[in-house]
Amino acid sequence: MNLLNNAPAVGFDQPYEMLEACHERVERSLSLLLRLGTHLRARGEVDQQARDAALDVQRYFDIAAPHHHEDEERHVLPLLRQIGRGELADRIAADHVQMHAAYLALRPGLEALLDKGLMPDTRAWSVFAALYRAHIALEEVEAYPATLQLSGPEVLATMGAEMAARRRNG
Repeated sequence: MNLLNNAPAVGFDQPYEMLEACHERVERSLSLLLRLGTHLRARGEVDQQARDAALDVQRYFDIAAPHHHEDEERHVLPLLRQIGRGELADRIAADHVQMHAAYLALRPGLEALLDKGLMPDTRAWSVFAALYRAHIALEEVEAYPATLQLSGPEVLATMGAEMAARRRNG
C-alpha cells in the first residue's frame, strides 16, 4: 500500500478548483479505505500498514471533509437557491448529513483497529464510498457549473478568503 499522496497544487484564490481538488483527495481517501479493507481481508490481521492507512482515512474524514462540506454549504448551496435550484441544494445538504452519519457508523471500526488492533467490519465501506462518489459527480456535473457562472472575481475572492480563514481558525 502506498500511503503517500501528492496534493493537487491549487490555492484558495481559485475556490472552485480547490473544491474539485478536495474531491480528488476524497477519492484518494475512499480508495485507500477500500484498499485497507482488501488488505485486512488478505492478511487476516492488523499490521502497521493497516494502522497507517486507517489513521490517514480517519484524519481526512474527521478534519478535511467537514471543512469541505461547510465550504459548499456556505458558498455553493446559497447560489443554487438563488438561481432556483433549491431542490439540488437540498439534495446536496441531505447528502452531507447522510455521508457524515455513514462515516460516524464506520469510524468506531477504525478506532478499534487503531487503538486495539481489532479487525473492523468492512462491509459498509463500499456503500460509504459509493455514496460519496455519487455525491461528487452530482456536484461536479450540476452544482459547480451552475454556480460558477454567478461567481465573478469579487465573489470568488471572498469565497476563497473565507475558505482559507476557516481552515486557519479551526
